[in-house]
Amino acid sequence: MSENGKAHRTPEPGDIGRRISLQRERLGLSREEAAARAGMAPGYLAYLEEHSADPSAPGIARLAGALGTSVDVLRGVGADRPPGRGRGAAHPRLVPLGAEECWTLLSSRGVGRVGLLLAGDPVIVPVNYVVDHGRLGYRTAPGTVPARAAGHRVAFEVDAVDDAMSRGWSVLLVGQARHVTDPDLVGRLVDLAHAEPWAGGVRDFWVLLEPERLSGRRIETE
Repeated sequence: MSENGKAHRTPEPGDIGRRISLQRERLGLSREEAAARAGMAPGYLAYLEEHSADPSAPGIARLAGALGTSVDVLRGVGADRPPGRGRGAAHPRLVPLGAEECWTLLSSRGVGRVGLLLAGDPVIVPVNYVVDHGRLGYRTAPGTVPARAAGHRVAFEVDAVDDAMSRGWSVLLVGQARHVTDPDLVGRLVDLAHAEPWAGGVRDFWVLLEPERLSGRRIETE
């Protein structure tokens, strides 16, 4: 309580702060490391992440460079429209990715799409996922489409698109899905997840994908 008897309200982070924090955590950087890269005080970076703030143009440009992304991404420009609407680059190159880079990219994201056949019909649904020692796991509710993938051979796809630079990448994993019942493995997957599924609700049915084939490609520009 403050001296005048009113409760202090915890500041809410704004969209920019959330995007800065998410990108920093994806890179495995502490606030001190990210601030040093951007040439700013760690306290100021903490303020940006924890409050609804609008950094200066030079400040957000330095942060974007330090975090390996763009100002538009940190500001959420185009977040309300589907990716891929920009013009293609003049001289693009489609580059196949090796297994190590595929796993690195998979580990950098948290939402992908699982595809399977149900009663002869193809179904594709998005899920939150985690990577664990060369395997991929996700949790859902019993009886849902992602849960029914257990016991079947499925495809799992993750991608990222940078409209501003007309480039992106995609990774495709094909393998057998199984229901995880071992308590130790479930506990490890829960620890790796860090956060609750975006869809909310009770989702404690874990599915693990054992990869049989892994491939990826990247569109690069000059």
